[in-house]
Amino acid sequence: MSESNVKRWAWAEVNLAAYANNIQSLKTLVAPAEVWAVVKANAYGHGAVPIAKSALTAGASGLCVALSSEVMELRNAGVQAPILVLSQQPYESLPILLQHGATHTVYSIEYVNELVKHAMALGVSQVPVHIKIDTGMHRVGAAPQLLTELVRHVQELSPCLALEGIYTHFANADEPEHPANNEQSRLFAEALNQLGHLSQSLKIHSCNSAAAIRFPHERRSLVRVGISSYGLSPGPELTDDCSDLEPVMSLKARVSHVHVVQPGQGVSYGHRAIAEEECVVATIPIGYADGVSRKLWSEGGEVLIGGKRFPMMGVITMDQLMVNCGPVGHCQVSVGDEVVFIGKQGSEVITATDWANALGTIAYEVTCGIGARIERQYVEVHH
Repeated sequence: MSESNVKRWAWAEVNLAAYANNIQSLKTLVAPAEVWAVVKANAYGHGAVPIAKSALTAGASGLCVALSSEVMELRNAGVQAPILVLSQQPYESLPILLQHGATHTVYSIEYVNELVKHAMALGVSQVPVHIKIDTGMHRVGAAPQLLTELVRHVQELSPCLALEGIYTHFANADEPEHPANNEQSRLFAEALNQLGHLSQSLKIHSCNSAAAIRFPHERRSLVRVGISSYGLSPGPELTDDCSDLEPVMSLKARVSHVHVVQPGQGVSYGHRAIAEEECVVATIPIGYADGVSRKLWSEGGEVLIGGKRFPMMGVITMDQLMVNCGPVGHCQVSVGDEVVFIGKQGSEVITATDWANALGTIAYEVTCGIGARIERQYVEVHH
């Protein structure tokens, strides 16, 4: 039997038509700034290679990733567009990055020197570099007052290195009125002013999804869009701004077993859920190893079967979970029925944001957490 015939009754549908539409909508919104699609973390769980190719076809000018391995995956799949690695990488990764034509983020003299050493050893020149400055996120980046020194150092190492861009990252853009946004904007502008006319010839960028949507004055040369391109809002305050974007991923399964539970009987580990009346319980072959949080059942987690909402019942196990389908005689659920965890069925919808709100997290974590055991099926559904 071929591997393609070994199917599991749990999968994620990724709508590439919806993704392309989202990229095009964002491109229209931010023009004339370029759109660079953020496809790190397996494109937020959606699948890096198909998403990257879709982004570029839809008009994205470049891609952003977090790791050297992510550059390799895209290049090995034939992706030729610019790929910006969003932080400095381990020195031992530099030869691979140089061989694969990555665009490098730098924020220390030491790293720049190491990059040059490896580039010279490989005979590589005109290595594209973006300097990242830390204006308040306090994660990575050079202090703003060090920008001039870093720029000078990179320029002195031409033609080995080619200074292509300067950027920063907002810490609170999903809260547009947060005072830190103006402070970061001010620090970034002051740092750029140190460079005079030079900055006009570089790619200058600061916007993630939230900033790209809410801060038109910050769009500059390009914007880096991640969560919004997947049809999800960066935060509660931007939900209305994202209403024209379409969620790209649906998480689905099929009922694998149906049985009756009597009043007083417990369901799942620890019998933390007790049947109050005779009810039909459906077992679904997906669990916390696949990204369905173990505590989702206790936070009101629901699924859609036959266009109706049913509550999860009992602790979610590693590979399976149970759903209370209601009283015997009123239940029309059968083995093989489609179950929607995230997505639309009939007139009902459950979103990754619904999960995030229930679990006290963000939609990013929900989609990134959909495990590798869940096959991604790519579809083109136009609405």
